Formats: sequence, structure tokens, C-alpha cells
Amino acid sequence: MYKEFYGLSERPFTKTPDPRFLYLSRNHEEALARLQYAVEERELILLTGEIGCGKTTLTRALMDNLDENRYRVVTIINPVLTPGQFLRAVAKRLDIEIPSIYKADLLDAIYEKVFSCHESGLVIVLIIDEAQLIPSRETFEEIRLLTNFQLDYTNLLSLILVGQTDLRKRLNHKAYLPLKQRIGLYFHLDPISEREIKDYVEHRLKTSGRQDILFTDEALRLLHCFSGGVPRLINSIATSALLDGFAKEAGIVDTALIEDAARELNLHGHIED
Repeated sequence: MYKEFYGLSERPFTKTPDPRFLYLSRNHEEALARLQYAVEERELILLTGEIGCGKTTLTRALMDNLDENRYRVVTIINPVLTPGQFLRAVAKRLDIEIPSIYKADLLDAIYEKVFSCHESGLVIVLIIDEAQLIPSRETFEEIRLLTNFQLDYTNLLSLILVGQTDLRKRLNHKAYLPLKQRIGLYFHLDPISEREIKDYVEHRLKTSGRQDILFTDEALRLLHCFSGGVPRLINSIATSALLDGFAKEAGIVDTALIEDAARELNLHGHIED
């Protein structure tokens, strides 16, 4: 539809976590650097951020940056699991076939696999996305036990917990102190700043084949106002504005298109004078 009209080879504001479209704001760049450091040092890191700030996209970018000859990434994207289910999920993703239903046997099998990978020069990187959905302290305890996979001089795996802001608050409870003490790095991902939104939008447009300016400066200011700098909301508003602009044969996205898009999405921003 609007792609040909605006000279785009693909849709620039999709909601899928495609790392090609990742714009490294100063905050996002630091987050990615922290993730890479955690992997290299085999640390447990907690990455938090509001809904739609790009946490999952960052982990996809991290995966793309890792040498597949040195690292094997295991991801769990739906951690609504009991302790036993969690261990079985990890075992399955590590290609471990074990008929036992006992947690101790599962842990032993996972350790043997992780140690075998270590001996062959391969590091296991376990990424648990949407970790705020983990239902119980007992499942978090199984995660903590994985951090016991270590030798005298090094940890045997790297573990990345990714979740919404409430996850950090939850882990502050004394019941989670044993796990919290194992977390070596923390990072909170902030939204895109107003001064960065122009670069964010232009990056996504250029990745989609558009080189020329498409949004007016005032439209970009409103786009940030209505989205709060949250990438997912930026993408939703921008997509709606492009569709409306195409229908109206508008060559440039102006403030009226952004306002209409925000109204359609029932978003309300605060405009400062």
C-alpha cells in the first residue's frame, strides 16, 4: 500500500524485534554494551524497561553480535513455568533428552551439558525474556541454582533476565535476596529522548529504503510528545500517520497526520510551550 507511494522497500515501523531496525540511542547503546560485557564475563544481568522500550530487540541484536563458534544462545520467551517446567524447557533447548521428572536429575543433566560445552570452548547464554511473568519464587530459585554452575576461576554460563520495571521491585523483596545477590549487573532501558527521535525515525526510514526527509520537525516533536519516546508507540503512531498520509496523497507527514494518528490510537501527550 503506502510503501510504493513513499518510496519504501519495506515497512519501516513494524513491531517485530528486527535488530536491523534497532536505533542505538545513547541509552540503548549502553544497554547493549552492558549485555555484551555480561556475556563475556559470564555474569547474571538484569535488564528492565517499560513496555515497548526495545528490550527484546536489544537481545536480538546481542544474539546477532555474538560469535556462534564461541556462544550458544538459549532463549525462553514465555517463562510462565513451574520449577520443573522451567528446567525441562532449558534442557529441551540444550538438546538434552532425559526421561526423569526429578529436578535434581534435570539439574545434573543440564550441568553436564554446560560443562561439556565449556570444555569444547562454547559458552551457554541463557536469555529469559518477560521475566516479570515468572509465577513463583520457586522458579526464580531454580534460576539462582543455575548460577551455581561454576569452576574455581569462572562461571560456566551467562544469564540474562529481561523484564518490565516491576521485576526489579519484586526482586527487592527479602524472599528473593539469594537471587538478587547473584546479579552482577543492572540496567534500566529508558525511552528515546526528544533530541534523538529524528535520528530514530530517519534510521528506520533509511533501513527501509527511504533517504529523503518524510516527517516535518514539528511532526517529530508531536510524535515524541504522544509516544513519550517509547519505540513501540512511536512505531504505531508513525504507521497510522503513513497510512492516513497515503490515503490523502500527502507527500510529507505533518502535524495534522500525527495528531489524527494519536487520536485514532487514543493517545494523549503533553505539549510544552
